[in-house]
Amino acid sequence: MTAFEAGLAEHGLTLGDYQVLVYLSEADDRAMRMCDLADALRLSPSGLTRRLDGLVKGGLVARQRSEEDRRSMMAVLTAAGLRRLQKAAPDHVENVREHLFDHLNPTQVRNMAGIFESIQRGIRG
Repeated sequence: MTAFEAGLAEHGLTLGDYQVLVYLSEADDRAMRMCDLADALRLSPSGLTRRLDGLVKGGLVARQRSEEDRRSMMAVLTAAGLRRLQKAAPDHVENVREHLFDHLNPTQVRNMAGIFESIQRGIRG
């Protein structure tokens, strides 16, 4: 188990769970079509279903039919899911800082920022 996974486990989340909660928290109405969420997470539809099963069972995410297209299923962040994310996020951010950035000197941080900017430009096209 990585340090990131261990930190999130203290909040009852896996890294995959955390990613789902973050995507949903940033979406309009805290909801995404299942196919769009699967694409964002780079999961197959069945992989997303498996990932969501525990979150749904825990009351952190709900599945519901789209009101705009009754054929589509939506993943919706619940109030409990938002609270869990709000509790876990500060610890996770601190964990990332501690285990990644605290080991870099200022020049390395600047270089890394430049690399990420180049990657982001490449992704955007």
